Amino acid sequence: MAENCTHDCSTCGENCASRVPSKEPCNKYSHIKKVIGVVSGKGGVGKSAVTSLLALETARRGHRTAILDADITGPSIPKAFGLHGLCDGDDLGIIPFTTKDGIEVISVNLLLENEKSPLVWRGPVISGTVKQFWTDVLWGDVDFMYVDMPPGTGDVPLTVFQSIPLDGIVVVTSPQELVSLIVSKAVNMAKMMNIPIIGLIENFSYFECPDCGKKHYIFGKGATDAAAVEFGLPVLGRLPFDPKLAGLSDEGRVDECDSGLLKGAVDLIEQA
Repeated sequence: MAENCTHDCSTCGENCASRVPSKEPCNKYSHIKKVIGVVSGKGGVGKSAVTSLLALETARRGHRTAILDADITGPSIPKAFGLHGLCDGDDLGIIPFTTKDGIEVISVNLLLENEKSPLVWRGPVISGTVKQFWTDVLWGDVDFMYVDMPPGTGDVPLTVFQSIPLDGIVVVTSPQELVSLIVSKAVNMAKMMNIPIIGLIENFSYFECPDCGKKHYIFGKGATDAAAVEFGLPVLGRLPFDPKLAGLSDEGRVDECDSGLLKGAVDLIEQA
């Protein structure tokens, strides 16, 4: 890395080893206005559920919406929307699936004869697949695309940050005390790559008693707010611990969920 590196390779003439490659153009028959990454510092925080709800709320506002499922080894978006089978394609590219709400989806599970088959692939192959989802899929005209990324700061998040022109990212957290450390990894990686951070979404925020309506903060309270203050980021929304959401996703009916819980998040994403 060159001395005094700003991590902005577009304005730098150095040819150092850490040079960030230029962004890849999407399929030439596609026009995508805004691309939002959904990231987390660790697994198990419900990132794919958040991605699904953000896409649903965006589509219900009349925007043409798409999801690029970049979690290659653990794809869950197709199952949540009840999408099964193989994508069609032609000489122009791959045709994505479309949900009941008109959301276009591409995922590795939609390219496998048996969606339960494990993908025992090394990093470069996985990263190449993510790039192909961006360059080889016939997305058409899309107002908002959400990229559901695997957790952490490994090959795929790095590939997405370097190759896809993100307009911003949303960081998904949970209320546990470790949240600051988890958030810091995702936030610092985005800052290194000059990717705007829209804000945080807290999942499993509370459990609402079905009998009395009282909220119980079973995983603790306040850690996400403290992290938001530490990093100067807004909390875009809080999702409850809701067995109904998990059940509908398992049944391929996530489109029946209340996406209004993330109304505030989509308000800011529209402004990104």
